[in-house]
Amino acid sequence: MTVNLCYLNNVNRALIQQFDREVPRRLGELMGIPLSEVKIEREFKDAAESAAQVDWVVSAGGVVFVGDCKPTGRAAEVASAVRAVRSFADRYPQRAIPLVAVPYMGPVGQRLCAEAHVCWLDLSGNAYLVAPGLRINIEGRPNQFKEPGRPGNLFAPKSSRIARRLLLEPDRPFRQRELAKVSGLDEGFTSRIVRKLEEQRLVARNQGGAIQVADFDALLDAWRETYDFSKHHIVRGHIAARSSDDLVRQLSSYFEQRQTEHAVTGLAGAWLLCQFAGFRLVVIYVDQMPSPEAQKEMGFREEPRGENVWLVVPNDSGVFQGASDREGIRCVHPIQLYLDLQNHPERSAEAAEKLRDQLLKKASHA
Repeated sequence: MTVNLCYLNNVNRALIQQFDREVPRRLGELMGIPLSEVKIEREFKDAAESAAQVDWVVSAGGVVFVGDCKPTGRAAEVASAVRAVRSFADRYPQRAIPLVAVPYMGPVGQRLCAEAHVCWLDLSGNAYLVAPGLRINIEGRPNQFKEPGRPGNLFAPKSSRIARRLLLEPDRPFRQRELAKVSGLDEGFTSRIVRKLEEQRLVARNQGGAIQVADFDALLDAWRETYDFSKHHIVRGHIAARSSDDLVRQLSSYFEQRQTEHAVTGLAGAWLLCQFAGFRLVVIYVDQMPSPEAQKEMGFREEPRGENVWLVVPNDSGVFQGASDREGIRCVHPIQLYLDLQNHPERSAEAAEKLRDQLLKKASHA
């Protein structure tokens, strides 16, 4: 059985060399093919016109894999590769299995591939390959390609204002100075964040130099990959109420009357925005924590056990951007809600999927 690895577009030379060495070896090991029968070919005569969307085609007996390799397993890179291989596989003249290869595939990348029914392998020894007569699933091997030092976070509280502003209006191009102004950031800081987002192909510039979202899904996934709800200041407690519905209205009315900036998130937000099923826990952002006297007036008792309320002071005021009233209750924007739901209990994961399907735009803009 011979495996032919055929590169179809001009990717980074160092990356080509690395994957030239490692991908055939990994495929040979996984599929039980002697290395002597694994051959790399530079020409691919039957490539479709859209072949530039992927990096290679691997044929192994009667199985054809079309694949894309990325230098990292970051959500943005994997999401881009997933869409490329799925699109190309759908148009390929033979039945083809989409495949993504990276140095190390983390949990978010694995989830993105699973949701799109895309196979993957990494150079650290992990893989998920499913084809006719073939099923391989290897997980748990450590990352062999860790970068030294702490990577910069484009989605730290302050930095994420750029992504938030662009995702709120994904079809709108922003001049860089305008983007800095509406984000409340200085122009130098904005320039550095935008440049890094461009390097990851999450944003792009039009012919006039204005900035806008290049890949909505990838940008949202990249942010979600690093987002940590626990970094906000959270006080857990209990308020007596007849029902969760009554409780969320009671809290919203209380803060509204006192002109306290607030917005509901979590499953209560999913109930408001997309009529997701009932909830028990009410999670609400407030711009400042109520004083002990105010908490007593609200009937709030700090009590981690039996909690039904989380009062949350955000680590950045950006969480309130895009908030709107739903049935007289202030609720965060769907983007913020989607980020928050991944770290919440009950049926939050299911709620996040429904929210994304119904309210969050899935498209590439550049």
